[in-house]
Amino acid sequence: MMANLFSSFDPLSSFANLSLNWASTMLALLFMPYLFWAMPSRASLAWSSLMMILHKELKILLGPTNPGGTLIFVSLFSLIMFNNFLGLIPYVFTSTSHLVMTLSLALPLWLTSMIFGWLTRTKHMFAHLIPAGTPGPLTPLMVLIETVSNIIRPGTLAVRLAANMIAGHLLLTLLSNTGATLPKSLLPILLFSQLLLLILESAVAIIQSYVFAALSTLYTSEVN
Repeated sequence: MMANLFSSFDPLSSFANLSLNWASTMLALLFMPYLFWAMPSRASLAWSSLMMILHKELKILLGPTNPGGTLIFVSLFSLIMFNNFLGLIPYVFTSTSHLVMTLSLALPLWLTSMIFGWLTRTKHMFAHLIPAGTPGPLTPLMVLIETVSNIIRPGTLAVRLAANMIAGHLLLTLLSNTGATLPKSLLPILLFSQLLLLILESAVAIIQSYVFAALSTLYTSEVN
């Protein structure tokens, strides 16, 4: 039962010794090129407006010292959101439900910002380890707590995204598996509950993408 339940998250399916599941990560690129040659549509204008709103919000978080730094985080938001939505399509592998994918996004961003901060702004980074107003006797303890909380940041980012994607997909799978045993009179209720859960998962896909991008921006802004 557990093997069947988690089979949709199995990344080992292959064809001719080539793993094709992870190829779904690049499917988002197929939705992008038409924006460069097709006439503007309502969908493209809505997407551009969303990107501009996100750019303005992340620009405030980064501060005036790095106004162009929002490009990477807006792109990160787009990549995660497209993969989250693609995972809601039947028989499409959800790459953001695996720590391999989420850690590959979170760890390099955190590591590069930490290396840059400690090499170029060492005093500023040390100041972040001791919150303002900390009593002298508690200083070693606060340094230890802040160090641990800083080290686990990429892990919390990765686990948060992967866990939310897995939870929603498992609920959809569990509800769909009960359809074969339910009487016909209860099938409309099952379909309605599936539809509501699918709408909730669509909202979660957007929210988790924004949370990942916003927290990455906040962690990066601490270095500035």
